[in-house]
Amino acid sequence: MITKIDEDLKSALKNQDKFTLSVLRMLKSEFINESRKGSLHELTDDEAIKVIKRQVKTRKDSIEEYMSYGKEELAKELEQEVEILNKYLPDEMTEEEIVKIIDSVFAELKPTSMKDMGMVMKNVSARITNADMALVSKIIKNRLN
Repeated sequence: MITKIDEDLKSALKNQDKFTLSVLRMLKSEFINESRKGSLHELTDDEAIKVIKRQVKTRKDSIEEYMSYGKEELAKELEQEVEILNKYLPDEMTEEEIVKIIDSVFAELKPTSMKDMGMVMKNVSARITNADMALVSKIIKNRLN
């Protein structure tokens, strides 16, 4: 994956795509910062995916914040950045797939109140491969209420 990002960075440089270039350079910088944590090492694809997910989450949070203050231009720019970053992430689970997993956990654990939220989240998280955990949490909260 990191090789693909490097290739895309070179391509953006050749095509003078300044926006994509800046996003990919930022991402490479985050990879370097992550690789320096603990002992210096080359990032694995899983570690790279975690970094990208963290960057996407940060931008999505900022988009919501900008929209609440009426700064649509800045929000659109961040949405474009999220689009670029999402190209490097595996496909997320659909809401239907998430609901099926949640249904099976509810059938097994039979939670009764919000006090069971942690237990349900722990079991669901263990079964979910790639999903927006904010969405998962929202679905579970709605189900428990």
